[in-house]
Amino acid sequence: MGKHLVLIGGGHAHMMTLASLGEFIARGHGVTVIGPSPYHYYSGMGAGMLAGIYRPEEIRFATRQVVESQGGVFVPGSVARIDPATKTVHLADGGTIPYDVLSCNAGSFVPRTLPGAATFGDLFTVKPIEKLMDARQRLLALGAQGPIRIAVIGGGPSALEIAGGAWRLLRDAGAAADITIFAGRQFLGPLPEAVRQRARRSLARRGIGIVEATYVRELRNGNVVLDGGVAHAADVIFLALGIKPSGIFSDSGLPVGPDGGLLVNEYLQCPEYPEIFGGGDCIHFAPQPLDKVGVYAVRQNPVLRHNLLAALEGGTLRSFVPGGEYLLIYNLGDDTGIFRKRWLVFGGGPAFLLKDYIDRRFMHRFQALEQR
Repeated sequence: MGKHLVLIGGGHAHMMTLASLGEFIARGHGVTVIGPSPYHYYSGMGAGMLAGIYRPEEIRFATRQVVESQGGVFVPGSVARIDPATKTVHLADGGTIPYDVLSCNAGSFVPRTLPGAATFGDLFTVKPIEKLMDARQRLLALGAQGPIRIAVIGGGPSALEIAGGAWRLLRDAGAAADITIFAGRQFLGPLPEAVRQRARRSLARRGIGIVEATYVRELRNGNVVLDGGVAHAADVIFLALGIKPSGIFSDSGLPVGPDGGLLVNEYLQCPEYPEIFGGGDCIHFAPQPLDKVGVYAVRQNPVLRHNLLAALEGGTLRSFVPGGEYLLIYNLGDDTGIFRKRWLVFGGGPAFLLKDYIDRRFMHRFQALEQR
């Protein structure tokens, strides 16, 4: 008799499993996918969508359509908690879904813990990606009324790409904007100096400012207030302060890592509850900490797919090996990029064209499932 597989989220780590749902179902298993939206948006192209380089439909997968076309059940909604004792997922709307095997790709979010963030009017987080569609419309509306002041709070690659994307959007719309990145201690601090220099030069050419060696203390009365008390007026704020895993694991009393992500072993499996698996940004990989980059979710795909079927049918689990150095290309918003892998760093148009090719190829591969 078949068992019931439940997937929380249709993100990168679940792509191969979603592509194979027909096989799971043909073997007698039921499959339910829970997601907040019928679509999943690819974060690697989010800043490009903000910039207007990509249309929203070019950076999303039709999760619901893919699930239902293969005989699975798609449940729109969000998860409130997981009860491992009764093997039940509790939804925010009060519904419940039982499982025999559960896989979590619940993603991550940008916390709004900065004082004043909850009450600032036009504030957008860089995740979930859907928020950037709202930000795009708001920037265009404000830009049509006159010059606007944009603050990007955060010093990492997301802040770099969002600032560049906002610049591109408003430039193409013929609107004037004053854009400043509030980077904290150091802009792109963990990255090689060659990357930082290229990013700084690109931003300086476009008049995008960087404030460093100080932190944002609060948001108050339409201002970004720094530790020293200096205030900078802002009409729109983007929060790019770093991401945190979904809180459902801590709220459920499941084992978690230092960041609150679901604790998993080398099989991407919760050691205390072996019927629970996970991948992507929402996990803490016990064998070694992993950077919160999409490449690991993509690499987890075949292992997670294999292990979910093995867990359903009593097969042998496969270990996940993170692999070596990975490629990163940053989209600067002006049809240029910065390429980095190991010791090699270069920038300009070729870097962006390579990123565009890789991203579009990835999207086309899984968007093809919608045509089945």
